[in-house]
Amino acid sequence: MAIVTEPANDEAGYATLTDLAYQRIEEDIVMLKLKPGSIVSEAQLSKRSGIGRTPIREALQRLAHAGLVVILPRRGILISEIDIRSQLQLLEVRREVERLVAGNAAERASKTERDRFQGIADEMLHAAETDDDRAFLRLDGELNDLSVAASRNEFAAKSMQLMQPLSRRFWFIHYQEVADLPHCARLHAEVARSIADGDRAGACAASDQLLDYIETFTRATLDSPRR
Repeated sequence: MAIVTEPANDEAGYATLTDLAYQRIEEDIVMLKLKPGSIVSEAQLSKRSGIGRTPIREALQRLAHAGLVVILPRRGILISEIDIRSQLQLLEVRREVERLVAGNAAERASKTERDRFQGIADEMLHAAETDDDRAFLRLDGELNDLSVAASRNEFAAKSMQLMQPLSRRFWFIHYQEVADLPHCARLHAEVARSIADGDRAGACAASDQLLDYIETFTRATLDSPRR
């Protein structure tokens, strides 16, 4: 694989190679292609992603800040383990931040953003009907990013950036055991629809219902056969 030194045309959505490196490594961690507890090197990640060492190193600093990796001097990069107690603590904060983000987005989203929120709602319902986990994960990430952008609050944005990757990885490792993906996709669709409609109260209520489900799902993993 050739090493990328500048973004290609199909990567124009990424402002820098560091952003692209972050996205590729984060996706591999969330999708468990990089297993919790494993150790990798910058050179391996560079070869794997096709991106040079400097952007990889910068992306790793961000991933460490998000809690997805631990940088071990002279040893490599440790992919963080998954801890249910930490996940439950994270959900306490996530509930409050996501309610704020959803409510603000309902009030502040532009016409273009509202149209896309409605599109996400429709696509989420389709993912629910077809039980499409890959589509769900892609739409979940897009809904998070669009909600944060539409909320127009940089501090909420920073909080969400820290929490979402850990939450998505936890979901991916356990959803086949205890999750009801169609139901979860419908809950996400309701958040997106309420924001599209400009309904702040509805968006906040839908966000709370979604987090209620996610907390129930998280606690159910304690009884999962893999635990």
